[in-house]
Amino acid sequence: MRRLFPVTDETAAPAPDGRSGEGAGREWSLAELAAAYAYPEPGTGRAEPYLRANMVSTLDGAAQHDGRSQPISSAADMRIFGTLRALADVVVVGAETVRREGYRPARARAEFAALREAAGQAPAPAIAVVTASLDLDFSLPLFTSPLVPTLILTGAAAAPDRVAAAGEAGALVVTAGDGMGVDPARAVAALAGLGHTRLLTEGGPRLLGQMVAAGVLDELCLTVSPMLTAGDAQRIAGGPAVTVPHRFSLLSMLEEDGFLFTRYGRA
Repeated sequence: MRRLFPVTDETAAPAPDGRSGEGAGREWSLAELAAAYAYPEPGTGRAEPYLRANMVSTLDGAAQHDGRSQPISSAADMRIFGTLRALADVVVVGAETVRREGYRPARARAEFAALREAAGQAPAPAIAVVTASLDLDFSLPLFTSPLVPTLILTGAAAAPDRVAAAGEAGALVVTAGDGMGVDPARAVAALAGLGHTRLLTEGGPRLLGQMVAAGVLDELCLTVSPMLTAGDAQRIAGGPAVTVPHRFSLLSMLEEDGFLFTRYGRA
């Protein structure tokens, strides 16, 4: 892996294999990846929530192939995926993505144990599922055997029997909307109220689109996969277009085997 941006003297120096870029020619350690993707240090006073998204897209804009993101990913992408999870307090994900990707509870990883302990975090991030209908299989390990209780983010008008079923399965139901749906701004505030300020969302596209429209996204970690799929696969963010495009600035860019690992923050 090599760092392409920000540009430094090390970034421009050639590696033994002739490729330029800081760290070129070797696999980065998990500690190096954690440093590269560290959350911003909180300011003085009460810590504010910081929401980042992690998504992958092909060169022609597909966020999935055959309905899943794994076919357009890579080993390095999965290492960064794991690192971003290890840095987060909570992973926010849409119900359809939970069903489609077969989500399981986040696991504790020995490599990040000291880092999480120093940051005052639980051994693993909680998973927070955004759902209006609570149409979920509460017998799955995500609900029955998580290291940290799974959260359900839903609206005040959610069906009482489904709310009760979620609670019986051990999930913590959090109201983040007045009707059936979830208000992204209220979801972020509710998670922060539970002490979760380092937020990560892994989509899917519909959820990310809602977060973009609500203006709550602080950072996008986008892997650009060197693949072309054609077809009609979803983009990384779906739903109605915003009135004015939201401008983000490039924070960093890494590269390995043709995959670009970018970070963009609010401009």
